[in-house]
Amino acid sequence: MKDKIYDNSDSFAMSFDEEWQKVSCEDIKVKIDKVIDQMSYHPFVASNPDTARKIAEFRIFSLKKFK
Repeated sequence: MKDKIYDNSDSFAMSFDEEWQKVSCEDIKVKIDKVIDQMSYHPFVASNPDTARKIAEFRIFSLKKFK
């Protein structure tokens, strides 16, 4: 997905889901940190780091997307 990334939450969410699958870590909060760190290339992470974290936490904790 790195070839088509945009500075918006949808692009971030799709990229986040892809990166989440690649990272191994038992502690979910640490894993969120690792994934967001690895996504520093993403324009939405650069311009909206707090919102990116909130979206990531929402996807993991509220949507239970990867449980």
